[in-house]
Amino acid sequence: MTKIIENLKQIQHQIEIAKQRVNAQQTVEIIAVTKEVDVNRTEEAIEAGLIHLGENRPEGLLNKLDSINSAVSWHYIGSLQTRKVKQVIDQIDYLHSLDRLSLAEEIEKRATKRVKCFVQVNVSGEESKHGLTREQALDFVKQLEQFPKIEVVGLMTMAPFTEDETMIRQVFKQLKQLQQEVSQLNIPNVPCTELSMGMSNDYEIAVEEGATFVRIGTALVG
Repeated sequence: MTKIIENLKQIQHQIEIAKQRVNAQQTVEIIAVTKEVDVNRTEEAIEAGLIHLGENRPEGLLNKLDSINSAVSWHYIGSLQTRKVKQVIDQIDYLHSLDRLSLAEEIEKRATKRVKCFVQVNVSGEESKHGLTREQALDFVKQLEQFPKIEVVGLMTMAPFTEDETMIRQVFKQLKQLQQEVSQLNIPNVPCTELSMGMSNDYEIAVEEGATFVRIGTALVG
């Protein structure tokens, strides 16, 4: 049994325990964040059964796409520069960092298919993090109705890197509340049923608060 398989089994076990603690029913997909690992390590992750892979740079994504032919879902999880949209938008299945109108306009211009997007929200308000405020996010998604190539499947956030579990939980709880508000807007291309939140250090809390996608690198493939 490889180390990745061992790690995956442990993470899956912890996710199930977290769901049981709060009687949660949602399906939780694990995104293997492969941005810091090479092609061979990425292929090991695929062989272990992982079908969702996350990259944060166009170069890293395109390099792996050239080498890996497996049927997997590619998630772009980093901030995407408008000028690089044309390089990646038709290569990915999910974008986790939609956070401005200029990016939406470029996606609409360049994409040849509908793109599943998460609107990135900076719930914690940290200057080091990208994303919209809670108030901005509501206004932003209303404007996205004019872009038929964009499907807002959910919201994404990152919690502060801290050992204060109460602070982390509050961030995830607020994103869940916002997701419910957005879904109730009933915008045709904004179903907003998913929550991308939780990483190696806090995914169990995220699952307890409703995460449906967790982005895990170090604890899985690192």
